[in-house]
Amino acid sequence: ITENDLVKAGINLKSIQRSFSSVIEGNWHPLTLISHMLDWKLYGANASGHHLTSLCLHIGACIFLFLFLSKTTHSTCSAAFAVFFFALHPLRVESVAWAAERKDVLSMFFGMAALLAYSFYAETRKLSYYFSCFILFALALMSKPMLVTLPFILLLLDYWPLQRLQKATGLEENNIMKRAGQLTLEKIPFFCLAAFSCMITFWAQNKEGSTYFGNALPFVMRFANAVISYTGYLVKLFWPADLAVFYPYQLSLSLWELSFSALLIMLITITGLYYIKRFPFIFVGWCWYLGTLVPVIGLVQVGEQAMADRYTYLPSIGIGIMLSCGMSLLLMRQNLYKKVLIPAAMLFIAILSILTWKQCGYWKNSIAIFNHVLDVTHGNYLAHNNLGYALMEKGAITQAIEHFDHAVAANRNYVKAYYNRGNAYAKLGQHQHAIEEYNEAIRQKPDFADAYSNRGVSHSQLGHYELAIKDLNNAIRVNPDTYNAYYNLGVIYATFGQYQRAIENYSKAIFLKPDSSDAYYNRGILFGGQGRYGRAIDDFSHVIRLKPDFADAYNNRGYSYFQWGREHLAIEDYTKAIGLKSNDAGYHMNRAAAYIKKRNYIFGCRDAQKACEMGNCRILESAKIKGFCP
Repeated sequence: ITENDLVKAGINLKSIQRSFSSVIEGNWHPLTLISHMLDWKLYGANASGHHLTSLCLHIGACIFLFLFLSKTTHSTCSAAFAVFFFALHPLRVESVAWAAERKDVLSMFFGMAALLAYSFYAETRKLSYYFSCFILFALALMSKPMLVTLPFILLLLDYWPLQRLQKATGLEENNIMKRAGQLTLEKIPFFCLAAFSCMITFWAQNKEGSTYFGNALPFVMRFANAVISYTGYLVKLFWPADLAVFYPYQLSLSLWELSFSALLIMLITITGLYYIKRFPFIFVGWCWYLGTLVPVIGLVQVGEQAMADRYTYLPSIGIGIMLSCGMSLLLMRQNLYKKVLIPAAMLFIAILSILTWKQCGYWKNSIAIFNHVLDVTHGNYLAHNNLGYALMEKGAITQAIEHFDHAVAANRNYVKAYYNRGNAYAKLGQHQHAIEEYNEAIRQKPDFADAYSNRGVSHSQLGHYELAIKDLNNAIRVNPDTYNAYYNLGVIYATFGQYQRAIENYSKAIFLKPDSSDAYYNRGILFGGQGRYGRAIDDFSHVIRLKPDFADAYNNRGYSYFQWGREHLAIEDYTKAIGLKSNDAGYHMNRAAAYIKKRNYIFGCRDAQKACEMGNCRILESAKIKGFCP
């Protein structure tokens, strides 16, 4: 969020258009980007506002889920328990507390609204509800493609609790099959939209090279990991301990663990099928859990994680339905259970809430969260890398390099660790070491635009300008939206006196990053040097708007006003510059020149004397020659 130039551009027609053509971290989710843009417009860099929006979306999804379950199951008590289990579980922390994971809460908000709309359609058969459900489904997919399983969920709901299959046909097998076909045909537009979303998702992942183990691991290993993950998620639903933001992929899987997981899955599946007529909620809830995990279970490995807490956001509802309806069944059979189960359910929810509160505490900053991850996992290269990055941002470069070393040792193919270690060496001024790290990052990922850009900067620092220009152009070739490449090309061209080419590159940098005060400032200097003072004034004004305490920007805008013949405005800017940095002789010298040109010799001579005391007597000596100053 804070380093995403598209988000920080705010919400406008151009940024909305770009959101539909942008792929961020291998994801195409235009509505998520638009929501971040709107938040930035409302709250800026104030984190509280961003978190409040995510929390409100999560609450909204819970309300829609409660309305849907209470309406369709006709049991307020069981609906409430299912929603509390969903809303307050520690596994929700990653989706809600991680501000950049807005796509989870936003897609779920639209997804649960779609379920509620579908329940009204099933009851009334009004096309307006059908189209509302379809549109909400489309909005959910444009927030996150996880909801591609919604058509599958709708078919499950047709069986229970909506009972559209049974009510319309009786129990005749032929009629049931015919009705099942009709209900499936009814979902064709939803399945088509889901298929389209899948194609866009694969395109987005391939565009950014986000598929990590897809080709490296054989399908058998991915399948084995998927089986174990199904059980792993179940365990965390009932025993939410040692939760982490990243679980590294284990290349050696335990045979007994795989066997136990497969046996458990088959046992629950067989139970659900056996009791499908007596207790349909078991079958529907379990199929909900199994089916909604399919896109992220790892059969098609996307990303570097073996599991992720955020992936339980939608699937956990199925388990919640099984638990809540099972409790409701017990309550109906024996009033005695009311005295036991309701307090037990309240205690269970209270425990979950406490664990969730504790889990939220790890999310206060990057150092805290990744230290926690290292405490509860082993060989976690991503945690070492991200902790190193956080330490590097704090200025602890040596500690950061140690963590990057651990990351590389744990995973020799982890490109980001080489790249970040290169950045750390560059911050230490060890540019040759930095170049070696960037070389390895580019070798492993030839389309790594930022690595090209930063290697170009290191070459520039070593005086290898031809290599620097080549690398920066390569960065732009790979990713035309690489701001740093355009900015640093501007710096290099300005150094060699190719001012027009420098201005062109600064302009492109500004287009990509409208809040780039450095690019505006450097372009303003070049405009001033060319005598284009109006353009220079515009650029320095942008700098001052972005950095109101930038004294040099006031001084340079004042100089442009002076050269433009507007001495009174120049004096105002010089005065602001002096107010920010009073010990700068150049500022006093410039204001003295402006005062003298306006024939205000008393103030001019006073500034000239002040500048002379600071070591710059040029104006004073010139004024004395003309007889202006004593």
